[in-house]
Amino acid sequence: MLDFTDHVVIVTGAGRGIGRAYARLLADRGAAVVVNDLGGDTDGHHASGGPAASVVAEIEAAGGTAVASADSVADPEGAAAIVATAVARFGRVDAVINNAGIYRLGRFEDLALEVFQDFIDVHYTGSLLVSRAAWPHLTASGHGRIVNTVSAAMTGQPDMAHYGAAKGAIYGLTRNLAIAGAPHGVKVNAVAPGAGTRMLRLAAPALPPGTVEFMDEHMPPEMVAPMGAYLAHADCAVTGEVFNAAGGHVSRMVVVNTPGIHDPKLTPEIVAERIDEITALDDAQPAELPLPA
Repeated sequence: MLDFTDHVVIVTGAGRGIGRAYARLLADRGAAVVVNDLGGDTDGHHASGGPAASVVAEIEAAGGTAVASADSVADPEGAAAIVATAVARFGRVDAVINNAGIYRLGRFEDLALEVFQDFIDVHYTGSLLVSRAAWPHLTASGHGRIVNTVSAAMTGQPDMAHYGAAKGAIYGLTRNLAIAGAPHGVKVNAVAPGAGTRMLRLAAPALPPGTVEFMDEHMPPEMVAPMGAYLAHADCAVTGEVFNAAGGHVSRMVVVNTPGIHDPKLTPEIVAERIDEITALDDAQPAELPLPA
């Protein structure tokens, strides 16, 4: 059994959905959990401390240990306050699960630039700021862990340019923090979750008919939580990876390099002529991280 006794874990966006499932599972396994949630709507407006406090009450009623935080991940003061809450209440930070996010659909040409910035601020910058604030504590832990949240939308989905691009930035952050953390024993990975949540319901227009109903029935947030919990545990053996997790199915997501071609006399015409060979996936290899042996 992967036990979290004497471990302190921060979970952002933990007032509902997948974040709540993370917090409940970790607390059940003995972790002291900082339940952070701004408590707003899916656009990040109308903040309320109610959702975080409610999850803390659930955890304590089940015999677990938790503290609520309604600070925003999207500004340095808020991120610092989240970490300060963990240290003041529990004395340390062993893991961070960056799960907070906002969501909406919109056509690329219709979205105001402010919307793109909002999504960068919450998803990417929020993950960066909380990780940075926690970094000294994670390195001091000796087994610090960061679990970020990405999405299949980063590989391209209709009407999700703002969301998918922000998630793609988190992928790059994950890979680079894995390198930065390696000398300190800090492992950094990401989950691309699939679950029936309120954000999924907003995505219904961009999904095949019946998808939301199927996921609500067969893919609850609790079926994502085990993947995140493993990645947050001291026994986690991987770093710099992304895992799809939905409905009990788990798989590794990778970026690959194809063998491609080599031609010292390369021209645009040669590229056009050999594009199928360039893009062929035969013998493609994952883009590996330059980690110390």
